[in-house]
Amino acid sequence: MDFQRNIMDFQARLPALKARCVILNAIRSFFTGLEFTEVSTMILQTMPGADVHIHAFATDQMGVDLAFDRRLYLHNSPEFAMKKILVAGDSAGLHKIFQITPVFRNGEGSKLHKSEFTMIEWYRAHDGYETIMRDCENLLSHVARAAGVSEFKFAGKTCDAVAAAETLRVRDAFLKFCGFDLAEVLNNRDAFAARASACGVNVRDVDLWDDIFHAVMAQKIEPNLGCGAPVILYEYPAHMAALSRICDDDKRFAKRFELYVCGVELANAFDELTDATEQRVRFTADMEEKARIYGTAFPIDEEFLAGLEAGLPRAGGIALGVDRLIMLCTNAQTIDDVLWWGDV
Repeated sequence: MDFQRNIMDFQARLPALKARCVILNAIRSFFTGLEFTEVSTMILQTMPGADVHIHAFATDQMGVDLAFDRRLYLHNSPEFAMKKILVAGDSAGLHKIFQITPVFRNGEGSKLHKSEFTMIEWYRAHDGYETIMRDCENLLSHVARAAGVSEFKFAGKTCDAVAAAETLRVRDAFLKFCGFDLAEVLNNRDAFAARASACGVNVRDVDLWDDIFHAVMAQKIEPNLGCGAPVILYEYPAHMAALSRICDDDKRFAKRFELYVCGVELANAFDELTDATEQRVRFTADMEEKARIYGTAFPIDEEFLAGLEAGLPRAGGIALGVDRLIMLCTNAQTIDDVLWWGDV
């Protein structure tokens, strides 16, 4: 594509880009109005994230005669660094923090994905993820009013921008849209495969339990979420807890939720795990699985685990895709339509 064409595309995007500025200002005003402190953490990290299937961009300083001789990664999320701040700032009363930052995920690209995109994360110490749910509702309506929209739109779907969010447990979503209770197949891959196939999902012999879960979500559940009103999908299977706590009343599930608008996953939230021993077990298992599947893994962030040992207070936290929120406000159909410039 020649540069003249790039200019034409840029000019066509200008209305959405101007809306981007309004929305970013609205996000900041929302959190500063709630007396959150805006923080800024380093993008280069020893451990960019813990997700098995999310990959990172690495520096290549191994063996080079510089001030340091180690590989660093562009972060997938500022999560680890922000939780360290919660630990360090707790006794000083720093209990509410947020950050708007670029994040990086190698190999991602689609209408809703980009290798570099903008994320907002916020955390509330001495609070749970139920309060984060209310934050989501209020943030959506605040941003919509600032952007002058009454509905979010994407791919022909609409969502009332100021409606209260509906809450739906993951197992109830499977029952509602697939006709079976996920709890009945939690530890049985073959039974899960049979149930998924019966509701029209193509299951391959090589698919593991998690593969089937994601296929059912993508094909049968996610497209129906957040149409008319936002949906908070909560209590994921315990082995998908990541950095969240296990539910007190049902150890089969974790205190994790995702926010959906117009079928688009907009955010991922945790009632944060504070147990360093359990977190080390999860990190180790996840990195072993990453190495098994992809032949590579990240070093464990020992400073983060030391922070948990020092005492991370109970907290709720969330990561929300800013570009996707801007898309929903501007009726953009691809993430590229709301980016100022870039070719990655």
